[in-house]
Amino acid sequence: MGKRTVLTTAGISAAAALLCAAPAFAAGAGAQAGSVLTTGSAGGTAVAAGNVLSAALAPGAKAVIATTSGGSTGITCTSSTFTASVTGNPTAPGTATETVTAHTFANCTTNVLGATGVQSITVGNLPFASTATSAGALNVAAGTAGAIQTTVKLNTILGAITCVYNSTGLSGTTSNTGNTIAFANQKFTKTTGPATCPGSGFFSATYGPVQDTSVSGSPSVFVN
Repeated sequence: MGKRTVLTTAGISAAAALLCAAPAFAAGAGAQAGSVLTTGSAGGTAVAAGNVLSAALAPGAKAVIATTSGGSTGITCTSSTFTASVTGNPTAPGTATETVTAHTFANCTTNVLGATGVQSITVGNLPFASTATSAGALNVAAGTAGAIQTTVKLNTILGAITCVYNSTGLSGTTSNTGNTIAFANQKFTKTTGPATCPGSGFFSATYGPVQDTSVSGSPSVFVN
């Protein structure tokens, strides 16, 4: 069926969404020389604990929640952002820690069979814990409130339906080329909802540049 534009908001993940979390840096108390997360350049100014990181979709990228891994049926969004705060930034090589506090989606279309639009996408159980390693691995784990939960409200020809999906964690990769974070086919499983709700959702998106919004000029973040 034809795609319909909708506005959605989410805190997934990872994110986003979804969440997702990314490196950050800023000079300040607790910052260390040669840290995992820096701004200005690789090996630059260390990001301080408490600094807030943010990123939108990388130029030309889209956030996709497909019904099958790598599939073309599902929801596609041309706008998505995440927000995270740095909780630890040790000397490199090492593992930086972050807390994902928000993940949003907008300007979305859907071609799910029977769906005529998306009322909303809401991620529950925030905040989520995230880690970023010197090797470029990024992981987002379920929070203390429970699994990474995403509630999708779809419009259908028979009225609105609610679909709830859960994930225990997401895995992504970081790159200093474009200061990006990428997720590919991260699986969410339906826990409640009618048969019209797809049984699974596979999340893919690339965010960048990741920026340290706690620093003047919001410099890009590098992982070392």
